Amino acid sequence: MKKTGFLLLAAWLPATQAAEIELGQQNKSFVNNGQKVDHLKVKAGDTIRFKNYDPFFHNIFSLSDLKTFDLGSFPKGDSRTVTFDKKGTVDIECAIHPQMQLKLEVE
Repeated sequence: MKKTGFLLLAAWLPATQAAEIELGQQNKSFVNNGQKVDHLKVKAGDTIRFKNYDPFFHNIFSLSDLKTFDLGSFPKGDSRTVTFDKKGTVDIECAIHPQMQLKLEVE
């Protein structure tokens, strides 16, 4: 009886835990772990927390077919999250600072 319960629980749990990754906006760039990035890989199901460290607003968005979103304008210290459920590539930009571009690979 205990073995059956364990098997049912194991089948119900996801194979891996989804992660939350912070992607900062700093000096009009995307920053991950203190490093400027224009390309980032995450796993399907992961969530990215976009946090603004600049003293001015950012407006992060994507028009990619895989994931379309617009986080709106948000000031220094605020953050917004997006979960990426499907595998593929997402182009992410800032509507206020067009030089801010990131290619996200969801594996």
